[in-house]
Order: sequence, then C-alpha cells, then structure tokens
Amino acid sequence: MAFLIESYERISKELTEHNVSLVAVTKTKPASTIMEAYEAGHRDFGENYVQELLDKYESLPKDIRWHFIGHLQSNKVKFIAPFVHLIHGVDSEKLLLEINKQAAKIDRNISCLLQVHISAEETKFGFDEEELKTLITRIKMNEVDLNHVTIKGLMGMASFTEDNDLIISEFRKLKKLFDKLVTQCPQLDTLSMGMSADYRFAVHEGSTMVRIGSLLFGSRINP
Repeated sequence: MAFLIESYERISKELTEHNVSLVAVTKTKPASTIMEAYEAGHRDFGENYVQELLDKYESLPKDIRWHFIGHLQSNKVKFIAPFVHLIHGVDSEKLLLEINKQAAKIDRNISCLLQVHISAEETKFGFDEEELKTLITRIKMNEVDLNHVTIKGLMGMASFTEDNDLIISEFRKLKKLFDKLVTQCPQLDTLSMGMSADYRFAVHEGSTMVRIGSLLFGSRINP
C-alpha cells in the first residue's frame, strides 16, 4: 500500500487552481503510508473512526491537521476534542452541544461543519433544510450555547450512483443552501463536498474542500 505521489501532485495542482482544500482520507491506511504524504508536504488528513484516529495521532507528527469525517457518536467526542482540527459530520444539535461541552472542559474552541442530507439514499446522516434553518435561527438567537464551537460551514455527500446528473443536482442544492446561509452568517467559509469518484463535479459546483482517499492511496481495504 503506497502513496500515489504523481496522482497527488496532479490533484493538488488542479485543486489549487480552484482554491479548493484537499483532505487526504487515510482510513485503514498505515502510518508509514501517511508519512509518505506528510513528507510530500501534505498536512490535512481525514479519519472515519475514533480509535484509529487516536492511534495515528499518537504515532504521527503533531503538526498534522486531523479531520474527523465519519459519523461521530456523542460519547466519543471527548477522545478527539483535545486535538481534532475540524469535525465534518455534525448531524444533530445534540452532537453539537456535546462538542461544545467537551471543548469547554479543556478551554478549547473546536471548528465544525454541519452535515446536510442531500443524497437520495436514506442511509446517509445529516440535517434536512428545515432542521438546518431551525438550528441556525436558534444559534443566532443565542438559544444554543456554543461558546467553544465555531461553525465553519456545511458538509454533504452525494448519492453513490453513476447518474452524474443526480450527483450534480445534489451538489448544486447544497451550494445554494450554503450561499443562503452565508448571507445570514458571513463567517461561514467552508463547503466540504466531493470525494474520489465525484470531486470534479463538486469543485465545479462550488466546493471549497474535498475528501479524497482511493485516488491518493489506492482502493480501500476493509477492516
């Protein structure tokens, strides 16, 4: 299992031209492979599982910016709160409040993205548009205590399908929602959408951050 340096350089150049950030998804990848990417100059890595992230955090350089991109359970927040750079998949007010609670305990501010359900698949997590609107309103009215959380933007995952028109329409819907929220919350600056199979569609539709694994490290090996 190796870091595909030529693919990385090509994708990095492409994304830089569009001012899009790259999170290298390293789920199931060994520390040695991550170090290859690190030595090539990359610093933003994404993990799906808390225990795997903890193990890698302990063994890898401390200037890595770790992104938690999986479904995060409230009872696991405390383990990653001291060091996580950005939590992508905040899909409930309950989780948001737990992140704030754990961040307050260590006097830290944690950056988060609110996950929006844009896919046709019922299995994906996230707020729908009305739930998101309600939460933002409650936050603006100071009805939700988030003194130790910074909401940076939105995250979404398109349907796993070969129907490119559907994927594009889902990304377009999320970008439209993001733009609407920015008029109310100008501090929002991150729209995380797009993965290995669909990142070019996401970039075209306005993504500012993509999460790419297999194009950088080869096909994923299931644990």
